[in-house]
Amino acid sequence: MKVALWAENLAHPVASIKEWTDLAEAQIVAAKNQDAGIILFPEYSAAHWLHFVPRALSGPQQLEQLAEFSTQAASHMAVLAERHGLLVVSGTFPVKHSGFNPPLLNRAHVFFPDGRVVTQDKLCLTPFEKDPREWNLSSGNTFSVFEWRGYRMAVVICLDIELPALSARMAGLDIDLVLVPSMTSKLAGYHRVFSCARARAVELLAAVAVVGCIAGAPGCEQEISGASFFLPSEEQFGHSGILAELPPSYQADGAGPLLLRDVPLNAIRAMRRSGKGEVWPGAWKADGIAVKG
Repeated sequence: MKVALWAENLAHPVASIKEWTDLAEAQIVAAKNQDAGIILFPEYSAAHWLHFVPRALSGPQQLEQLAEFSTQAASHMAVLAERHGLLVVSGTFPVKHSGFNPPLLNRAHVFFPDGRVVTQDKLCLTPFEKDPREWNLSSGNTFSVFEWRGYRMAVVICLDIELPALSARMAGLDIDLVLVPSMTSKLAGYHRVFSCARARAVELLAAVAVVGCIAGAPGCEQEISGASFFLPSEEQFGHSGILAELPPSYQADGAGPLLLRDVPLNAIRAMRRSGKGEVWPGAWKADGIAVKG
């Protein structure tokens, strides 16, 4: 499966949802032209819309305005997935949901070419995301696993990839590919997310694709990130566990770079299901281990 990662340049100006959608479609078309089956946008790709959100809005009011735009953007992304025949994982948008208090979520959408949509809410929020004076979001409470072309996949949003408890829950789910949209404003944050994504590839014996946004829109911090494909650190997959990577950067040209690679999902699945990794013990649990001291 060839996968495309768009390290979105938030500094690239857009004046409307239509302009942002056109920009996104250009990346989708570029990915399709290189035979990609999936394209992943970064977390808070919606922050790009701050170019046309009224400057007077900040904190919760700013996020509520972004959530208003999310409905339009999701409709456009659904059309693009059908039009171009790719699985489009459009990063994350803030969305309103009356079943949560506060009623805003950081949500990833997975748009299928056949019109289906799977969503994944961020499960563990940063202090900024939870702060009532800032974005005032609620945490999600459901983890979604879905299939595309016979492969089992999941979206794990930024900080969620750093959580060992979630990784332990994922270990028995036979996941082939983990897609990680990210947003980090410090180099330390980039390394936390990407290092943990690399560890998940080893722990789950699965492929992990991670991408973040770069630079900043008006009213948004300068973001630093890149893009990487991680594989299990096995001799068959080149030892290092790194299939390809774009190094972290605070700036980019144009819409931001695309990183595309063929990901050996069949070979990884065969190794995982046969239990023939060099030392991989499977979905190992610490049941029966006594803790002293």
